[in-house]
Amino acid sequence: MNILIYSVLTLFCFIFLFIIYNYAKGLKDSPREIWFLLVAKLIEYAAYGASNMTFVLYLSQDCGLGDIEAGSFIGTWSTFLTLLSILVGSVVDAIGIKKTLLLGVVFLFFGRIVIPFSNTIWLVTIFSFIPVAVGNAILGPVLSVGIKKYTTPVSSALGFGLYYTLMNVGFALGGYIFDKLRTVFGEHGAYKILGISLSTYQLIFLSCFLLTIPSFIMFLFMRDGIYMNEEAKIEQEAKTNVSSPLYKRFYESIQTSFVDTIKIMKESFTEKSFWVYLFILSIFVFIKLIFYHFHYTFPKYGIRVLGDGVKIGNIYGILNPVMIIFLVPLISHFTKKIKSYYLLLIGTTISATSIFIAAIPETYFSSLLGTWFGDLVLVEWLELRPESQNPVLFSLLFFIVVFTIGEAIWSPRLFQFSAEIAPKGREGTYLALSYLPYFFAKMIAGPLSGFLISIYVPANAKVFPDHYMIWIWIGLMSVITPIGLILSKNQFKLN
Repeated sequence: MNILIYSVLTLFCFIFLFIIYNYAKGLKDSPREIWFLLVAKLIEYAAYGASNMTFVLYLSQDCGLGDIEAGSFIGTWSTFLTLLSILVGSVVDAIGIKKTLLLGVVFLFFGRIVIPFSNTIWLVTIFSFIPVAVGNAILGPVLSVGIKKYTTPVSSALGFGLYYTLMNVGFALGGYIFDKLRTVFGEHGAYKILGISLSTYQLIFLSCFLLTIPSFIMFLFMRDGIYMNEEAKIEQEAKTNVSSPLYKRFYESIQTSFVDTIKIMKESFTEKSFWVYLFILSIFVFIKLIFYHFHYTFPKYGIRVLGDGVKIGNIYGILNPVMIIFLVPLISHFTKKIKSYYLLLIGTTISATSIFIAAIPETYFSSLLGTWFGDLVLVEWLELRPESQNPVLFSLLFFIVVFTIGEAIWSPRLFQFSAEIAPKGREGTYLALSYLPYFFAKMIAGPLSGFLISIYVPANAKVFPDHYMIWIWIGLMSVITPIGLILSKNQFKLN
């Protein structure tokens, strides 16, 4: 059994290295700054993934918030983060890539050092959650801008492909950190540092703080004003004598960007394709909700139903991104000639209906206990003792696998659809609006998560006979997306 496992893992490692090599080969002429950005992306998503799965647990266990309160808090915070991303998007235009990266990582640095050493809700809100939101909002857009500046029109696809791959590697690393620290220190453990007792969840946040340090160091060694021209030559923008202070230039950039954005939006409002696009985006809100339930609902659900210490990070945080890394290039290659509409419909149908697998009674999976497959999953992978093995794990595992297959089909095509429907000259505006489903999904997912958890898997209960109802409700909302796509078929360009 072990030989088989190690052989498969070795094969996957070789395939992964081959994928990375092919991406990197096409970027060999890019400046060193692109590698700093890509490694920083991996590190930052590891910290983001680990902390995102920890937030609701920390808010309830360490800060004393109820399920609904914790869900509403994290939902509001996440919505605030997305709004900030829109508002500060022009920072990079005002002060350049290097200064913007350093500014963002400084916010993360100070935000992440507070939360491990405090559980006072108002204190961590002001000095941790808000700075972390600002830091994430600043770093998100500038990393994408940097990839574009450090590649040519020919190599940009490779740059963003590697960017997407390493982002998923980062998520998988975050899931590993989340599970590993919970295994070492216990679900409700405590560890003293400098005389201060830290909970297991605070130790996870401390690890996220430590991950911020290498990013800061790499950004210090970046050159400012570096870019690649269309001839694939590295150039540096000429330094100009600037008399106005930095804060004034920043304000003027924000003001100019705001005016330009309003002008473009006014022009877009007169275009039918713009309203069609907004309508289609609103349909995708329901499928986007699933991602936030993975972060806000799944951790509490998994721990309460399956028991303390269960490796829920492995079940979603590692399995999903690892599958995405291998599936997206494969599916994209074999479906490149198929219209986006059909792939969006097929993919969202698979993802939405997969949720109901998690609602199948565990008795249907009991026969897998003690089999070679059951031992492979429960003993070798999740490292569970016999008394801790629960057939619910199989329903969750199959749910995640099928969901991820669907995601690999529809998620990349959502961005392609944005370019297909956008009129010439409006591609940037439409692509920016493709993030709107995330914004609205966050507004709904947080409070809904807390409500479902409090009803079906309450903290003070020992048995949860109706736990499957959480997935029934989430599934019913998610199927609105494929149904909406069927009803709106005429809005797509299929000819």
